[in-house]
Amino acid sequence: MVERGNLHVTLAFLGVRPAADVQAVFEALRAAVAGVTEPPVLRPLRYRETRSVGMLVFDDEGGRAGTVAADLHERLERLGVYTREARPWLPHVTVLRFRRQPRLRPALPDLPPFSPSEAAVYHSLLRRGGAQYQMLASVPLGDVGG
Repeated sequence: MVERGNLHVTLAFLGVRPAADVQAVFEALRAAVAGVTEPPVLRPLRYRETRSVGMLVFDDEGGRAGTVAADLHERLERLGVYTREARPWLPHVTVLRFRRQPRLRPALPDLPPFSPSEAAVYHSLLRRGGAQYQMLASVPLGDVGG
């Protein structure tokens, strides 16, 4: 199970990148969220498993989170640090990691809709005991300041 403090919605996974890219990635993130005037609202939709993770998938009310993700993806592609996936972006939170797919069918948790208050650049490391995340920089949604 993923620890509570590690739960997050990923806008773009960049994989291995040199530390020198962090500032440019952060500036792209800041620019992508600067225009947010109405915060995204995410609502639990379903549980889904891939070959290695279990996730809670969210409905993106009005597509606002998807708009931020698409803007960020475009900016990161222009920087040459990201290649957009063929499948559409999926708002989700990874809640389990496993070696063999358990094919669970849990009931959805009783969670109200929520609005993310900030976006961040994380450094993630997969360790034997689970993923470890270190926030490198964050910006409130809609913040245009430094």
